[in-house]
This record gives sequence, structure tokens and C-alpha cells, in this order.
Amino acid sequence: MLDRLAQGIELALRSGAAPLLLGARLAGRVANPSDPAVPARKSSLAIASKIVLDEIFFASELASATFIARRDHRRVLLETEDALAFYEDRGWLADPSDFHRTPPPLERLTLTRVYRPRLPYLHLRAPSGYAPHPGEPGRQRWLSHAATHTLHAWLLRHAGRPRPWLVCIPGYRMGHPLVDFTGFRARWLHQTLGVNVAIPVLPLHGPRRVGRRGGDGFLSGDFVDTVHAQAQAVWDVRRLIGWLRAQGAPGVGVYGVSLGGYTAALVASLEGELDCVIAGIPASDFVRLARAHAPALLVRVAERAGFSLDRIERLLRVVSPLALEPKVPHARRFLYAGLADRLASPDQASDLWRHWGQPRTLWYHGSHVSFIWEPEIQPLLEEALATSGLSTPSRA
Repeated sequence: MLDRLAQGIELALRSGAAPLLLGARLAGRVANPSDPAVPARKSSLAIASKIVLDEIFFASELASATFIARRDHRRVLLETEDALAFYEDRGWLADPSDFHRTPPPLERLTLTRVYRPRLPYLHLRAPSGYAPHPGEPGRQRWLSHAATHTLHAWLLRHAGRPRPWLVCIPGYRMGHPLVDFTGFRARWLHQTLGVNVAIPVLPLHGPRRVGRRGGDGFLSGDFVDTVHAQAQAVWDVRRLIGWLRAQGAPGVGVYGVSLGGYTAALVASLEGELDCVIAGIPASDFVRLARAHAPALLVRVAERAGFSLDRIERLLRVVSPLALEPKVPHARRFLYAGLADRLASPDQASDLWRHWGQPRTLWYHGSHVSFIWEPEIQPLLEEALATSGLSTPSRA
């Protein structure tokens, strides 16, 4: 019975449900939840064109989606329950901060200079050192992904005296130098604002991928793997931050976009000495995203097959930024989000905004994909880096 239901979900997504879902989204029937904290969105041809970009991305994801093999469905269900019991027994569902261990100093590494026109950079490689907890469900399978064992990061470092660093955490499907440098305006951050820039590659992305495309396996429905991937992302970022401090960095800030915004918010709940945290177009609740994007019928079928979203939400609590209190001071928290975002809808950002105590926030009239060229974002980044002391005229 379970196999037949699972097969039905997969066939529905690959056939009739896909065009129906896309048609409903483009017709506006899949709407963002109403939230009084989110400003009213303007309607214009420009906004509509930005929405189309999000929908094109969503359609490409739907067309190339990877699914858990039917032979693995029962394993995923049992593993989810085992992990819930494991985390409950150790008290990590009540206090997820104890789930995250402080990584040791990063010592063995290589730095390779890569010569690119106008923007040469350093490629850092080092052992990640991350492993799930002894006895944690899915540990051996996760450790079998050899590509995730190496931490990769792209560095833009000024010569001369030590300067502050901004650690930029990429989003889902990112993890390539050109894409990452473009998405973060890295050349502008480095050359105009004068900060050093470090861009770590998330597990399962870029040179760390284990599937056909970067990102495969992170949000594919193997929920314990999602816990491991997110826990390792936080571990790697914290280990990189520790190395930057050991190199004499006078300040370190964290800036993430999309999935990277989720990760940045989680890091800010574990690293109290950060000079600032910036969450751009952030996701903040994976299960709520699934509810927003999946047709209600398919959600009901999945839950009949045993995939309870409430149970999965509880499982993911150990890696949820909404389950931990931020340690970065309120005045050094910054957030921006698109009012027409169709991928990480505005309620994702408003939930984080409330959890963060309503910090400085920019709502721009654009979509998820359009953040790359929205003009309002650059002044917010300037403000965040200047007020937190990472960028000043004397340093630029």
C-alpha cells in the first residue's frame, strides 16, 4: 500500500499535477499568506515580469525534481521516527543548541590562487571534520558521501593589514564561483566597501555535490539527510569563522541569501561574537515551504502514506533558526525580502523578523530571483556593514 501511494505521488508530480500546479501559480491561485507585518505589494508590469522569473525557476525544479526511490520510503519513515526518539532522549528537541557542537580549529588547509579576469580569488580546501553524532540515525549513509568531507570556500582577501571579513553563505543550487560572486555583489563588497569576502560552499553543492546537480539531496524528502546537511553547513561556517579570527580578522559578519539566509540565522544563534548578521530573502521554515508549494491533495496522500508534516517539522527543529534565540545584538541584525517572492514567500521573512525582535528590515518590490539587481539592497548592505564597524572610510 505504501509503495502504491508513493508511486502515485511521483506520477502525479511528473504528469498531470505539474502543469495544473504551474497554471494555478501563474493565475495567482497559489497566493502568499496574508500577514499584517508585510507591506502591501504594488502591481505593475515590472513586478509581473519578476514573478515570472521565480515561476521559471520553480518550473525547472519541478521538471527535474529528484525523488526518494520507492525502496527507500519505509527506511525514511522508520529513520525519521528513530531520529525523533534519539533527539528527544537527549533533550535536543527542547534545546536544539546542545545538538550543535563547537567545531575544532581549522588547521590543515590549502589555498590555491585562481586567476580570473578582474576578480582573482583564493580557493580554500580543508577537511570539514563534520560527522553526525555517534548512534545518530543516518550517520553511516551521510559519511559515505565522500564529496561532503572537504570544506570549500572562495576568498577575496586584501593585501596588507588585516581587514574585517564578511562570510557570504550561498543559497540553494549555488556553489560556483561566478554565480556566488555575482549573487553577493562580491566585487563591490571587496573593492568598494573594503571588506574581505569568504564564500563557503554548502554541503551537497558545487564541488561537494553527490547528485547530478548541486543541491540534490538537500531538500529531496530524505529528512534525516536534510538535518545532517544543515548541521554540517552550520559546522563548516563556524569552523571557517574560527579560522578567520585566528588569522587576525578584526571583525567578522555573516550574510546569507535564501537557504544561506536560513543558515546565517542559525549561525547567529550559536555565534555571539559576530559583528552583524544579514538574512536576505531567507527561508525560515522548511515544512511551511513544502506546504506552500505542494498541492493539498498530494500533501494529504503523503500523510496517508505516513509522511506526517507535523512529525517532520518536529524532526527539523534541531536545525531550525526559529527554535533558537539569536545571540547577535539586536542592532546588528538585518533582513531584506521581496514582496513578490514566490519561492521563499514573505511570511518566511516575517516569521524570522518577529523571532529576531523586529530588526532593521527592507521590503523591496521584487521577487526571489530579482534580488540580484534590486537597487535598494545595496544601501542596506552599506548600512549594515558601516553600523557594525566592518566597513568604514578608513578601511575602504
